[in-house]
Amino acid sequence: MGVFTDGSHEQVVFCQDRASGLKAIIGIYSTALGPALGGTRFYPYASEEQALHDVLELSRGMAYKNALAGLDLGGGKAVIWGDPDQLKSESLLRAYGRFVQSLNGRYYTACDVGTYVQDMDVVARETSFVTGRSVEYGGAGDSSILTAWGVFQGMRAAAEHRWGSSSLRGRRVGIAGLGKVGKYLTAHLLEDGAEVVATDVSPKALAWAKETHPQVSLVADATALITSDIDVYAPCALGGALDDDTVPALRAQIVAGAANNQLAHPGVEKLLMDRGILYAPDYLVNAGGVIQVADEIDGFNFERAKLRATKIFDTTKRLLELADSESISPATAADRLAEQRMADVGRLRAIRL
Repeated sequence: MGVFTDGSHEQVVFCQDRASGLKAIIGIYSTALGPALGGTRFYPYASEEQALHDVLELSRGMAYKNALAGLDLGGGKAVIWGDPDQLKSESLLRAYGRFVQSLNGRYYTACDVGTYVQDMDVVARETSFVTGRSVEYGGAGDSSILTAWGVFQGMRAAAEHRWGSSSLRGRRVGIAGLGKVGKYLTAHLLEDGAEVVATDVSPKALAWAKETHPQVSLVADATALITSDIDVYAPCALGGALDDDTVPALRAQIVAGAANNQLAHPGVEKLLMDRGILYAPDYLVNAGGVIQVADEIDGFNFERAKLRATKIFDTTKRLLELADSESISPATAADRLAEQRMADVGRLRAIRL
């Protein structure tokens, strides 16, 4: 594939440091709202083409996520091509940091799959344009805390839209994935009085659930979960959870989860609408994490960040009302709101100061 097939991205940078083994790609989709912000994914892609495709898709998604979250930040993403268990080192991370610094603030990096707060502390030794650092260095720490809080707010808004009450008391919620976000989400739901059904591919995660929340019902796999008698389905693991096979089998009335790119392909949103399943767009409800790390840029304050993440409830309500009024899918409504904000606010830079 060509880098500029649709002419959408502002900048794509290939970075290589032979000595450390670094091969990275930084994609900047848009800086219309401000510097591009998005995490660094460290992953053993099968090919450079796959790595490039991922960074282009992910950076575009970050632009929409940041716009809809009300942040004055554009969208970017980076991928480091390789197995983090084999390649990750201080020299590689610091070499990557120097490439980030070379963009002079057009791109702020953070954690993603394969990278952690401790890695960002190392990257920060070579660049000031990094967020998602450890608490010891004044950072936000674990961003899954507000990711889960935001998903919970989006789920509450969807419940109010569908059933007339934002409380999930007595509702049965199915969580696919008991990683860091899924664990926090489980606690919020149980505290609200919901029943939780869950699954995970990790025996360790299942053991945690049995020990910490014995009232949670565990099922064998995602297929068993979606065919369970649940009111809400929360995909919190890998993307592509909603496809031509899962949507017809899904028994839930609402989908609201933390996983990125939940719609396997264009057209799945129509399948959901045809079945009367209310979809809370993933990049809206899972924006609590990026809100948390973005707050670091001005000096991290957890309560301020949590207050902003709580507003995901209001944005979700507004979006679902827009979708109904215009007879469009929530996914389409989310894209329209994000594009409108990028256009309306981005044009202000044409006013010279």
